[in-house]
Amino acid sequence: MKNELAPAASSALSAQWQVNQADPAVVLRRALELYHPAVALASSFSLEDLVLIDLLLAVRPDARVFALDTGRLNPETYECAEAVRRRYGLRIEWYFPKHQAVEPLEREKGLFSFRESVAARQECCFIRKVEPLRRALHGLQAWISGLRREQAVTRSALQVVETDAAHGGIVKINPLADWTLEQVWSYVHEHRLPYNRLYDQGYVSIGCAPCTRALAPGEDQRAGRWWWENPEHKECGLHTHARQSKV
Repeated sequence: MKNELAPAASSALSAQWQVNQADPAVVLRRALELYHPAVALASSFSLEDLVLIDLLLAVRPDARVFALDTGRLNPETYECAEAVRRRYGLRIEWYFPKHQAVEPLEREKGLFSFRESVAARQECCFIRKVEPLRRALHGLQAWISGLRREQAVTRSALQVVETDAAHGGIVKINPLADWTLEQVWSYVHEHRLPYNRLYDQGYVSIGCAPCTRALAPGEDQRAGRWWWENPEHKECGLHTHARQSKV
């Protein structure tokens, strides 16, 4: 029943302001007013997510944050997550892939099957990310992401408030959609937020360790993710904007 309410509620949200120009703090406050406790921030502990956690918890210290532990994250990501947990006293809702899917994948196809083809990589992403996300979103009316339009060609049509058709039509809120990377860094430095040390080593987009590398000079922001694939394929299945609509 909760998901049936989402389109009406998100229409009220979008009518409240011009969403593409809205202040992220205002967006988050309105989202919490409408949906808490049935709304949560999905965090990979990216720079964007750290900004949103800081803004979100300033509105409600009991706001919900969940994360996906794929089993292949960098140690620096875990260190960042722990620093965030300690700073805010935050209870992070962790979700893991099902061992019934991971064990056969690695036994039958090895540890690096995701490099063999886009389909093989998507299979790994589904097991480690997409299926756990579905469990994390179960029962929610809305979820919050740190996506930005500037990040990739696959995200150029991103809206601040969307209907997420891929997840039952719940509301998806992207408060930083029109922010630049410079704006994100400015906030991180100004508020002295803890962040993943890999950013200081040339990383810009950080996911699973085997699928993430530092950028070379002049490369775009997503070039360090799945660098053996074409840009239009560089999504793991968590964010499917082609099937979403603005509300």
